[in-house]
Amino acid sequence: MKPLLLAATLLLIPVAAPTVACAQVAAGALPNSFDAPAPRRAAVPAPAAAVPAVATPANPRAEAVLRDIIAGAQAGTIDYAVMTEDLAGKVREQEAAIAPLIAGFGPVQAVDFVGNQNGADLFAVTFANAATQWVIGFNEAGKVAALLFRPAE
Repeated sequence: MKPLLLAATLLLIPVAAPTVACAQVAAGALPNSFDAPAPRRAAVPAPAAAVPAVATPANPRAEAVLRDIIAGAQAGTIDYAVMTEDLAGKVREQEAAIAPLIAGFGPVQAVDFVGNQNGADLFAVTFANAATQWVIGFNEAGKVAALLFRPAE
């Protein structure tokens, strides 16, 4: 039994020794809070991040057409002539659900251009009762080929 206890004791000694050494090293690296405070170093200004310039919409009519579509949806008179046949068909299918939703957003308070993505224009549209993000894209003939909206993040 004594050899077994002696072996167990010898196994524990190497494990305990490094822990104590690490604790002493870590404690030695901490500043002594009872000494005078360390002198403050001058703040180094962070390099200026390259802020991408907000470009103009890919289609100069994008904001005006978007405002017209929103107004039409709120009034129940969406102008399908500004849309491609494919998009007009998809919007007609969903009009019963989306028109009351958009009307419930209340009056438009602001339309802010956010940027471009894959040829489409992104806008942040703030209503009296909701903040939303819209994407509008045009085809080569100038008709609205893409129209999406979602709650603002």
